[in-house]
Amino acid sequence: MTDTMRCSNRPEIVMVRIIVIFFVLLIATTGAAQDRSSEHAKKTFEIYKTIIEVDTSKHRGNTLRVAQYLADELIAAGLPAADVEVIPKDSFGALIARYRGDDSSGNKPILFLAHMDVVEANAKDWERPPFELTQDDRYFYARGTIDNKFGVAQLTSTFIRLKKEGFVPNRDLILVFSGDEESGMTTTRMLAYERPDLAEAEFALNSDAGGGALDKHGNAVTYDIQAAEKTYATWEITVRNPGGHSSRPRPDNAIYDLAAAIRNIEGYRFPVQWSDMTRDYFLVTGNKLGGELGAAMIAFANNPRDPAAADRLALESSYVGTTRTTCVVTMLSAGHAENALPQSATATVNCRIFPGTLVEDVEQSLRDVVANEDVEFVLLGEPIESPISELREDVAAAVSNAIHSRYPDVPVVTYMESGGTDGMHFRRAGIPTWAVSGVFMDPDEMYAHGLNERVPIDTFYGALDHWSMIIRQLAGD
Repeated sequence: MTDTMRCSNRPEIVMVRIIVIFFVLLIATTGAAQDRSSEHAKKTFEIYKTIIEVDTSKHRGNTLRVAQYLADELIAAGLPAADVEVIPKDSFGALIARYRGDDSSGNKPILFLAHMDVVEANAKDWERPPFELTQDDRYFYARGTIDNKFGVAQLTSTFIRLKKEGFVPNRDLILVFSGDEESGMTTTRMLAYERPDLAEAEFALNSDAGGGALDKHGNAVTYDIQAAEKTYATWEITVRNPGGHSSRPRPDNAIYDLAAAIRNIEGYRFPVQWSDMTRDYFLVTGNKLGGELGAAMIAFANNPRDPAAADRLALESSYVGTTRTTCVVTMLSAGHAENALPQSATATVNCRIFPGTLVEDVEQSLRDVVANEDVEFVLLGEPIESPISELREDVAAAVSNAIHSRYPDVPVVTYMESGGTDGMHFRRAGIPTWAVSGVFMDPDEMYAHGLNERVPIDTFYGALDHWSMIIRQLAGD
C-alpha cells in the first residue's frame, strides 16, 4: 500500500469524500443542479416571459400572435417550416408542430398538449400587473404563470433543446397547442375531431394538469397523474318579471327571486361519489400528508360513506371536487335601469359533474333545489363526457423516472381532475390522455383563474428536464 493510498483512507478524508458524494447525489436527484444560466434555462425563461406578457384572454385575439411566435422559435431551432403549422380559427389561433422521428420503433406518434389562452385578469384587482412577469425571492407572478403558459414554455423549449442536441426520436412527437381552452374550446374541438393526422396518435400527454403536491414545509407529498376529468356543464338560470317604476315596488321582484334561488343552490351539497381511482388517491395522499386532513382522506378511502370524513374534505377547495359533483354561481346579470324594477335577473351556474352522472340528472337536482317553477334553465353549449384513460406501464415508468430524479421517494398516483382541460376532447376522440405537468407546489397556493397567480421559481427551474426525460424514455433508443 502506497503512502498516497494510506493518506486517502484517513477518516477525515473519507468523510469529506462521503459528504461530496452525498451532495452530488442530492443535487442530481432533486433537480437543484439545473443550471439557471444554461442555454436551455435561458431559452425557457425567454419564451415564458414573452408569451406571459401577451394578453391571450378570449377577447384579445392574441393566441394567433403567440402561436406565430412559438412557430418562429421552433423553425429557428431546426424544425422544417412544413412541419410547423399556425392555424387561425375564428378569433383564435392554434399550433401544431411535428418533430419527425426515424420510425425505428414502428410506434404511432405522441401528442403533447397545452393551451396558449388565459382567463381574464382585472389589473385593478391585482397586487401586481397581471400581464407582466414579476418575481420576488420565491415566486413568478402573472396571469398564465401556472395555467398554462408554464406548460407551453416548457414543452416548446424542450423541443428546441432536443433538436439542437441532435436527438432523433424513434417515432413522431407532435406539439398540439389550442387557443381557447378557457372559453369555447373551438380550437380544441378542431384539433381533436377534425385532424386525421392527430387522430392517429397512440396517446397524448397533457401539460395542463397533473403535477406534484408540496406540504407547507416544501416536502413532496404525491405526484398525481391526471387520468380522468369531470364533465363541465353550465346553465343560465333566469327569473322574469313585468317590472315597473322603482317608486312602486312590487311584492315579486326578479332580483329577489333569483337571490332566493341562488341561496338554495349555495346551501345544497350533492351526494358523495367515488371510484376505485379516487379512493386509492386519497389513501396514498392521506398516508403521505398526515395530520387531521390526512386522517380524513384515509377514512374516506376506507369508507366513502363516512359522513365526518366527507364533510371534512368538503371544506378543502383542493379536494372537495374529488368527492362529489359541484355547482357554483359564477356570474350575475340583472336589471336595465337604476330607477326601474328589474324585468329579468340571470345567474350563471357552473357545474363539474362526477363521471357516470348524467347532465340531465344534475339539472333536475338544481330545479328541485331552486323549488321555483318560474325559474328558467338554459344549458349552454354541449357538455363533454369523457372516459377514464387507464394508465399504461410505459407512460407510468417514464413519468415516474422523471419525477423520482427530483423527488426520489414521492408516490406517483392517478387521479380525477375536478376542472376541465383539452384532454377531455382527446379522450373522447379515442386518444388515451394523461396530464403530467412538471409543476410541484402547495395546492393551497394554486391561484390559477384567481388573483395574483403565481408559481414557485424553484419549480420552474426544477421542471426543465421533466419533458426531455419523459420523451427520451418513450421515444428514444
